[in-house]
Amino acid sequence: MMKMLSTSRAVALLFALSALGASAQIVIGQSADLSGPVAASVKETIMGSQLVIDQVNAQGGINGEQIEVIRLDDGLDAKRSLENTRILIEDKKVLALLLNRGTPNTLAVIPLLDKHGVALVGPSTGAMALHKPLQKNIFNVRSTYQREAEKAVQHLHTTGIQRIAVVQADDSFGKDAMEGASKGFEKAGLAPAVLALADRSKPDYSAIVPQLVKANAQAVLWIGSGTAVTEGVKALRAAGSAAQIITLSNNAASGFIKELGSASAGVIVTQVLPYERSFGHPLIKEAMALAKAKGQTELSPALLEGFVATKVMVEALRRAGPKPTRARLIATLNSLQYDLGGNIDVSYSPTDHTGIDYVDLSIVSEGRFKR
Repeated sequence: MMKMLSTSRAVALLFALSALGASAQIVIGQSADLSGPVAASVKETIMGSQLVIDQVNAQGGINGEQIEVIRLDDGLDAKRSLENTRILIEDKKVLALLLNRGTPNTLAVIPLLDKHGVALVGPSTGAMALHKPLQKNIFNVRSTYQREAEKAVQHLHTTGIQRIAVVQADDSFGKDAMEGASKGFEKAGLAPAVLALADRSKPDYSAIVPQLVKANAQAVLWIGSGTAVTEGVKALRAAGSAAQIITLSNNAASGFIKELGSASAGVIVTQVLPYERSFGHPLIKEAMALAKAKGQTELSPALLEGFVATKVMVEALRRAGPKPTRARLIATLNSLQYDLGGNIDVSYSPTDHTGIDYVDLSIVSEGRFKR
């Protein structure tokens, strides 16, 4: 398990980072869940992001300018995300946004991004709605949930599993991922054994779990976030089901494994970046060196997502030149071609903000992710 900061130290770090504003010359904003159902994952993502920022600032910044990230807690509530983003753009005058978390949350702030001409780099969501139609101010880094869900169903089918149930969060994220899952079912010539809708933040497990047990599901694709999934898996195991569980990369965090506890063994989580223990991979090698310098002994998929998205932001800032404006940063991003290491490429154009098309699978075993 990754050596993580204690909760109190992690929160103290977040506030300390916000206090740097007096000396920072490049100010970036982020609205994300620091206290709610996916807070554990978000804080790992922030750790990865901060590895890059701390290194850049220690080397003198970008064109002599230090970077600060102002982070506001939205508790994964879309209305709070909208207000946080308004504050960051209109009051704090941030140059750009980075790693905002959640599908409904990100969709909610698009009108503000478009109104003010502000880029959002690496939103921590794989929503297809952020790819098609093109959102002119959103620059995706990670792959889509649809690709993940489709591959998840295909994987289960190739292992001989026929009765695949789906638990789908009843929100824009869940509906989006389900489109990909439906493509996987169609290609496999199957239909879901059960399709159970779940409230995003407060699923009714007493209604969901009996449906899965009654269908004698061999596997469950659980489309949800954080505790909504971990508590559901525990309830399913308590009901006596040994069904294989597969969930998406929004849950690819050490905090997710910790919350699962003894129910974690054998859970499959899709991945959107190279395996974090592939130490020969240039990207992993770079992240590991920076993490070790801060006393962190392991990486996690969530940490890597923050690390990679921030590398993209930093590279765009470098190429935008001294005293970048919002418009100049967007223009730079629209022509960015960048090898992150090990042939992991990001390439944008005015008509394509896709990012990295990469999907793989990991099994949770002995408290960590394994390929």
